[in-house]
Amino acid sequence: QELALKSLGNEGLFLFSSLDTNKDLYLSPEEFKPIAEKLTGVAPISESEEEETPDPDGETLSIVAKFQPLVMETMTKSKDGFLGISHVALSGLRNWTAPAAPMSVLLARQFKAFLPPKNNLDLGDPWWIIPSELNIFTGYLSNNRFYPPPPKGKEVIIHRLLSMFHPRPFVKTRFAPQGAVACLQASSSFYYTVAFRIHAEFQLNEPPNFPFWFSPGQFTGYIVLSKDSSHVRDFRLFVPNNRSLNVDMEWLYGASESSNMEVDIGYLPQMELESTGPSVPTVIHDENGNVLDSRDPSGEPIQFVFEEIPWQQEIPWQEAAHRLEMAMYPFKKISYLPFTEAFERAQAEKKLVHSILLWAKPPVPLPVPGSGRTLRETVLESSPILALLNESFISSWSLVKELEELQSNRENEFYSKLAKLHLEKYNFPVEMIICLPNGTVIHHINANYFLDITSMKPEDVESSIFSFSTNFEDPSTATYLQFLKEGLQRAKPYLQP
Repeated sequence: QELALKSLGNEGLFLFSSLDTNKDLYLSPEEFKPIAEKLTGVAPISESEEEETPDPDGETLSIVAKFQPLVMETMTKSKDGFLGISHVALSGLRNWTAPAAPMSVLLARQFKAFLPPKNNLDLGDPWWIIPSELNIFTGYLSNNRFYPPPPKGKEVIIHRLLSMFHPRPFVKTRFAPQGAVACLQASSSFYYTVAFRIHAEFQLNEPPNFPFWFSPGQFTGYIVLSKDSSHVRDFRLFVPNNRSLNVDMEWLYGASESSNMEVDIGYLPQMELESTGPSVPTVIHDENGNVLDSRDPSGEPIQFVFEEIPWQQEIPWQEAAHRLEMAMYPFKKISYLPFTEAFERAQAEKKLVHSILLWAKPPVPLPVPGSGRTLRETVLESSPILALLNESFISSWSLVKELEELQSNRENEFYSKLAKLHLEKYNFPVEMIICLPNGTVIHHINANYFLDITSMKPEDVESSIFSFSTNFEDPSTATYLQFLKEGLQRAKPYLQP
């Protein structure tokens, strides 16, 4: 390591390390491949793509990419004019103004990766297209990378599709939950509608600049395809844009894994792929097997007429999307309602509101110890917590920015007051709050403090409020359970009939 540093310098070693995936201080041909492709401009066909022998008579699907760049003014750093942030750091983001490939033609059979693993799956039952390989115990993948690993198996079609937006998609995110999950939304004798959700991210910078990670909250969509994948009727993939912030961004400021990292969030108006129509044959045969001209006498392409698909079973899109979300995030087995709706429900059901106030969106990674991600992967997914929340609370999560906007909106004084009461208790990065249906906060704890006390030995914890229970081996679960029970206890005088 010292010799490498002496030979290459800090920034040279940083680049070398980003390519040296197995950290043996030796670059194999496979590891050197991204640089070779960059210098020669030639990308050899990967083994996984070679395995798929194209059917010369197979159908092709035309897909268009629609992209509107991130609205820079939605980034929190824009409030002070990006003070102290070098123009170079954001160059990859600022220069990304259009899709890398506005249109692409793919073989219908390449979409067989979206087919269910077996035929007798119930609608809404999830399966993994690309399994998540990370959890709270395995940690996170390196930030110090510029070039995605070669995609394999079912990753190939996902990589190919995301490459229409940007040339460097990582089909597996650095943080859990990663991968792609799917479920059946509809089924007929010959067709499926498959709903899917993908967690992927992009690397916007290249050497000599430092890495800049662009991580949409999710990609979701659906595909209507025949059960033998020979025909695709419809395809759509998109980043949801129905919330005020939907992308997380992180960038390094130095030539090492431990270098300072900046983080921000922002709004992406549009990132979408859509088929222009059903897949069509590349070659047309008559009933005797003779090849026909694909154009009519006037030179126009022959128009195909497709029969209506008679669906035998179908579930609403919202239900399919919720099933996929629960597969990615088991803590969502209870509903997390929008902020104002949670208080309305709590009032109607005479329950407390369990609210999580975050600086950034839960499906987006936060590079801080007390993050929403850490909570999701531990306490909020545990059975005792899920049971108590379901029984006694109405749950909600909100972004600080959303509540700031709600507070400043004077059209509804009650909602403005609710937001104000929440924001008064907030500390970065995440605040867990228990309050009455009228917004009065009766208990709250910061995620960093929570993680600090749960990492201590039980005998070192002085506060009786967050005492450890012997019923649970996991101190995080025991402590959060105690936090919820303490909230219920404090609320009793207010909730008496």
